[in-house]
Amino acid sequence: MIMKTRFTKHITLTIFILSCASCNDFIDVVPDNIAVIEDAFETRGSAERFLATLYSYLPPFASNANPALAAGDEIAVNDNVARDWPPRRIARGGQTVVAPMLGFWGNNGTVSNMFIALRDCNIFLENIDKPFDLRQSEKTRWIAEAKFLKAYYHFYLMRMYGPVPIIRENLEVSSDIEAVRVSRDPVDEVAAYIVELLDEAIPDLPLVIESRGLELGRITAPVAAAIKARTLITVASPLFNGNADYSGFVDKDGRQLISSTVDNDKWVRAAEACREAIDLAHQTGHALYEFPDAPADWSDTTVTKLSIRGSITERWNDEVIWGDSNSPVAALQSQSQARIVPGLASEFINSVQSWWSPPLRIAEMFYTENGVPIDEDRNYDFEGRYDIATADDAHQHYVRPGFQTAALHMHREPRFYASLGFDGGVWFGHGQTSDEDAYIVEGKRAEKSGILDPNTWALSGYWAKKLVYYENVQFAQTAGYNVRSYPFPVVRLADLYLLYAEALNESDRMNEAYEWIDRVRARAGLNGVVPSWAAASQNPGKPSEKEGLRDIIQDERMIELVFEGHRFWDLRRWKRAAEFLNSDIRAWNVHGETTDDYYKVISVGTYQFLNRDYLWPIAETDIIANTNLVQNPGW
Repeated sequence: MIMKTRFTKHITLTIFILSCASCNDFIDVVPDNIAVIEDAFETRGSAERFLATLYSYLPPFASNANPALAAGDEIAVNDNVARDWPPRRIARGGQTVVAPMLGFWGNNGTVSNMFIALRDCNIFLENIDKPFDLRQSEKTRWIAEAKFLKAYYHFYLMRMYGPVPIIRENLEVSSDIEAVRVSRDPVDEVAAYIVELLDEAIPDLPLVIESRGLELGRITAPVAAAIKARTLITVASPLFNGNADYSGFVDKDGRQLISSTVDNDKWVRAAEACREAIDLAHQTGHALYEFPDAPADWSDTTVTKLSIRGSITERWNDEVIWGDSNSPVAALQSQSQARIVPGLASEFINSVQSWWSPPLRIAEMFYTENGVPIDEDRNYDFEGRYDIATADDAHQHYVRPGFQTAALHMHREPRFYASLGFDGGVWFGHGQTSDEDAYIVEGKRAEKSGILDPNTWALSGYWAKKLVYYENVQFAQTAGYNVRSYPFPVVRLADLYLLYAEALNESDRMNEAYEWIDRVRARAGLNGVVPSWAAASQNPGKPSEKEGLRDIIQDERMIELVFEGHRFWDLRRWKRAAEFLNSDIRAWNVHGETTDDYYKVISVGTYQFLNRDYLWPIAETDIIANTNLVQNPGW
């Protein structure tokens, strides 16, 4: 991967800026000590540094600045850590049009101005012919990478803001103010332009990274094909396909910006793109991750859990199609790590942060051991899920036998145990190499995993174990946490399989969809959708109906891709965010010191979501500066 740590951002150029607070701010001024464009493209080396700059604009996937991680309903954080934290404020209805949080639009983008990224992509494409020592093969590949990045930055903005200006080329410095005041383009036109760029890039991108030590993380053809599929799925989904809520959303010239007419052909095109991406991924050796070479004395249960966790935490495993080397997952692991080591010295409690906490709703989301939702399983006591139960030997690889915990923690699917840490739950690894010696979480107040510090505690009583590499170790008698970072998995194969199943179902090819869901379920130790519902569900015919299978596919995505930043955007494109994000944030009473006190369901806050929140607001100052811009509905 070309990384910011290896190549530094080196140049600021006179360019077009999308919007600003005053006319004087429309043009960047080149500092006296910065090279001009000619210098930036004089040699191969300087051009490569500019290419690195284009990569450096990728959003911070593994950071709290990524709204998809904690500004939805997958994570709740205690107030001592995050009372004024932007993701928390957004999740609880605190977004503002005056100073939008975690945005990427213009000079008021609080994370970054993604239009600068688009500007620099255009500068690169306009000048890459200039280096005298650049080989043609390299130039061809670099152009394709720049086109991909330009497409991705348009996609990221479109997904967040809906209609955005298409930045095909930069304006001349001599352009007048009216030329700079660009308008927003309809979502369908933006998507078509993204696909056009990706179609141009894919043939010239490498199929695989050959120089793995230097280039892992750079874009390949399978990455570009996957983002094409994701783009077409996004515009085929209800938010942008036939959304009557936006029937009056037009620009200053009266152009409809989001279609209010359903076009089912969009799903057909999305299915074709998903299949092309999957075929390309298979051709280049991508496959669902299975934990390799497990010792003979490890249980099949443990290996299944490690396969699930390893699909994202094992560096550059075959399932990861695009891992972003600019977003190493290190801090998130510390935040998600429960304190499980015995004999932890009090002065070393904070060597892990231990506050990245999934609410109770996320624990309830996973299936039963029979592979169906807990409120559908004929054999699961849904009403008694909050009762206290004692784990038996059948749960020995999930919950310590004899431990009293919630019935909710019993008889659940392997992804539940692989993804969540909870009171009494087994946390395999962490320096232990046998099932018999595996540590457990002890989450009650003043216990090793519970509230021992004002800040480092899990608000709900759950931890995002899935994000933590199994060999990380918190040391008991030293101030250390040995963490093995990994690149954030922006795209992995299971995501593509489930996108394809969704597109097949929506384009009335449901019988073809089962295979791709079932492949993901099989890795998780579950039977296929149809036999599972037939054997255990109160609604055995659900998978045979389009609406029923839609619900199943959406559940599968939320379960399989939990904590990876997909649910946040999926709920929006499905137009289901208001359904999930207007509710109490439920948790166990983690201040309880006894089993009876701990296992009381309490509210620790409230999620709030209005229809306006489906799209990010553009800052008022940008709207004022550019009179051709229209604000998103509701803002």
